[in-house]
Amino acid sequence: MAIQSYNPTTPARRGMTSQDMSDITTRKPLKSLVKSTKQRAGRNNTGRITVRHRGGGVRRHYRLLNHRLANGLTLTVEEIEYDPNRSARIARVKDQHGLYHYILADTQMSKGKVLNTGAEAPIETSNRMPLGQIPVGSQIYAIELTVGKGAQLVRAAGTKAQLMAKEGDYAMVRMPSGEVRKFRLECEATIGIVGNVQHQNIKIGSAGRKRRKGIRPTVRGVVQNAVDHPHGGGDGGRHGTGKAPRTPWGQLTLGYRTRTRKSTDKMIVRSRHEAKRKR
Repeated sequence: MAIQSYNPTTPARRGMTSQDMSDITTRKPLKSLVKSTKQRAGRNNTGRITVRHRGGGVRRHYRLLNHRLANGLTLTVEEIEYDPNRSARIARVKDQHGLYHYILADTQMSKGKVLNTGAEAPIETSNRMPLGQIPVGSQIYAIELTVGKGAQLVRAAGTKAQLMAKEGDYAMVRMPSGEVRKFRLECEATIGIVGNVQHQNIKIGSAGRKRRKGIRPTVRGVVQNAVDHPHGGGDGGRHGTGKAPRTPWGQLTLGYRTRTRKSTDKMIVRSRHEAKRKR
């Protein structure tokens, strides 16, 4: 998939690029699998801003993806669609019972392709099955973290993980970050690579385009007042942070580790930090 570029007719257009929509087969989503959502502008149920710099943007509807497909399904790809809520493309598929589903589209999906799910599915790209049935060395995506809960990991555009080994009841999977992690062999995954691989190379180009995406401006801490940010204040001129980098609420950041989920640490064979040091 190529990236569409523009002639430099304005300063914003110079260097701006956008997605190539040639792989999309329809512009109209299936009405029964679409839900309207309210723009929350980064606020939670009490009205407090929990995610900053959000608000406005083009109205969009949520596509109801099925991340927990039943076993024994034979699915036929009917359309490849654009999803405004995620970086990847989605595929509209129809099962042998006549029901429609939305699933993540990989690089090999096209109109008319037949997919299978379950332990009896053939070992082919786009088929979904337990990790115990997938050959070692295969590239996979949409991995279950808990058996039966549905795909939770490796769902962004262009991402892939690799099945490294199988030991006892667990499979060793190398994640896109370089982290090697253990999963139960009963956890399901899909063979292949998530589509729209050029997404990471798109250049926004203009501030207005960012606003239409629902992202509001960000201001550096060092140019704010001391009352607003720990990095702020000072008598004129440019200056650094003056201390270890912090969030607006004083929490250390930029390299300071805050992960305390000890319940999942035992499943990590090699952390992503170790993988980066060895590169």
